Amino acid sequence: MDISKTIAELKKEPGFAENVGMVLTHNGTVRAWSRNQSGKIGLLQVTPDRAKIEEIRKEFEKREGIWRVVIEALSGTFRPGDDLLFLVVAGDIRENVVPALHELLNRVKTEAIRKKEIFEENPE
Repeated sequence: MDISKTIAELKKEPGFAENVGMVLTHNGTVRAWSRNQSGKIGLLQVTPDRAKIEEIRKEFEKREGIWRVVIEALSGTFRPGDDLLFLVVAGDIRENVVPALHELLNRVKTEAIRKKEIFEENPE
């Protein structure tokens, strides 16, 4: 996802100016290290549950002050530094938008994405 292009497209939609005072984004990438094991990550296999992601997206768009939610979760095998997950939350004020992005990120990561870390054999 090109985040700038996505935001530009949202700005063209009817109702944007009347409903949006803040757009927050998340660009998740592959880390070279694991939270759970020692060693350097060589590859990360990612499988998103697209139906669950869409369910979560719709739920968040119904929240007070949230105008639009865009989610792009990539699938496949990735290397450290590669993009994995893009979130865009557009809404009225920070009291609504900031917590929505925070909870959206946590929900998508815990409920809708499976990951398998593949470690380098000879980490340096």
